[in-house]
Amino acid sequence: MSDVDGVGTAEPAVEVRGLARVYDRGRGRNSRQITALDRIDLTVARGEIRGLLGPNGAGKTTLCKILCTVLLPSAGSARVLGHDVTADPVAVKKSVGVVFGGDRGLYGRLDARANLNLWGALHGVHGAALHRQVDALLERVGLADRAEERVDGFSRGMKQRLHLARGMVADPQVLLLDEPTSGMDPVAAHDFRSLVEQLRLEGRTVLLTTHDMAEAEAVCDQVTLMDKGTLLATERPSELSAGLSSLESVEAEDVPESAVGEISELSGVADVKRLSAGRLRVDTESSDVTRQVLQVLVNAGVTSLGTVRPSLEDVYLHYIGRRGMAVRS
Repeated sequence: MSDVDGVGTAEPAVEVRGLARVYDRGRGRNSRQITALDRIDLTVARGEIRGLLGPNGAGKTTLCKILCTVLLPSAGSARVLGHDVTADPVAVKKSVGVVFGGDRGLYGRLDARANLNLWGALHGVHGAALHRQVDALLERVGLADRAEERVDGFSRGMKQRLHLARGMVADPQVLLLDEPTSGMDPVAAHDFRSLVEQLRLEGRTVLLTTHDMAEAEAVCDQVTLMDKGTLLATERPSELSAGLSSLESVEAEDVPESAVGEISELSGVADVKRLSAGRLRVDTESSDVTRQVLQVLVNAGVTSLGTVRPSLEDVYLHYIGRRGMAVRS
């Protein structure tokens, strides 16, 4: 699957060509190969917020690990700000900030400030510059008043915010955020989205992996759908939805059962399902069928009705199905 976007003449932030990663599992007769990435092409422009959307096992984390030099590719190439991840890993590490979900990479016996001081020093930031950076980051992620507390007493959401600060401690131009809102409550997740918008305004490039449709729609310039190590599609969230324009939906309230039965028998009706609060949703395969559904509803005396465009969730279901899907507000 090729993903060559219109990025202009400027060198892209991330450029992947024919990238593959194969794992060997088992030994002897039980040995087998698992393809995590299947020769993908991907281009991310500088200053872009790109979402990688897909279920667990799609290859999102493997791609991030290759881009930050944690893993070597089995085939193909990957470049970050022009630096090859295999030939020039030191330059890549200086350019990239990484945030993986969960508790990995934090030292529970140290306080938040000490964690950031340690990671800053490991990235070559020292002295007054490091102190200023750490203070600014703690304030930015809402942990300034908890800076001297041990991390093992933090909630999961607080740890994830500290992860975000850790990823930015060396002031990278490219950020790889792997499920960054995992464990965050809705308020913290909203604050995170505001932070990503600030990063955009600063001209940084963000590659964000998620299976949360609301998050992808809220913050991403473009979304790449991944499944089983391949890229399925890349577009702006609204354009992905428009790509399913042949699939339309009608939503209505207080629909009589007789009308539901009549609609279900129409040729070209893909699905009829009950939603919450007494609403009915009818998915159709064409505009002509949509008009027929609307006529049935009007004839049945239904007054609360309308058509809706496919959402990013609908696109996800169309391409990938329900495996690993999450929709959070």
